[in-house]
Amino acid sequence: MLSQTAEYALRALACLALEEPALLSAAQLAERTQAPVDYLAKVLQQLASAELIQGKRGVGGGYRLARPAAAIRLLDALNAVAPLQRIERCPLGLREHGANLCPLHRKMDEAIAAVIAVFEGVTLADIVNAPEGVSAPLCEVRPATLRPAVPRDRASHPD
Repeated sequence: MLSQTAEYALRALACLALEEPALLSAAQLAERTQAPVDYLAKVLQQLASAELIQGKRGVGGGYRLARPAAAIRLLDALNAVAPLQRIERCPLGLREHGANLCPLHRKMDEAIAAVIAVFEGVTLADIVNAPEGVSAPLCEVRPATLRPAVPRDRASHPD
């Protein structure tokens, strides 16, 4: 249902949240998220354009979250790289259907609306702070940095 681009964006954001406040290069993120570095670099540019992450150029540069993980909805990430599209008109272009969707396309649109609602109500902090043992993280985390990712009471991003 989600594009590979969306998957890479979510993995990169999760990795940045887990490593916060460290800066991670595109190469480091690509290694940890198992994404092709050139492709991920383009995804990171889209996330930066949407002001979800900040990039710092030069030696010691990299990427970090632009705001607290609790303020980044998963829907924000999806909208930045691969927005989910509701079905508003007959996908087959049948004039007699117009905006009146057939039962199949109406159900498909309802499913897309439900997915959008779920992603709208889940933040990056919800994902990275999920109880341990639920599943593996979305990215490889170095053992030395394995720690609670985002304090639940954190109000703002460090400078």
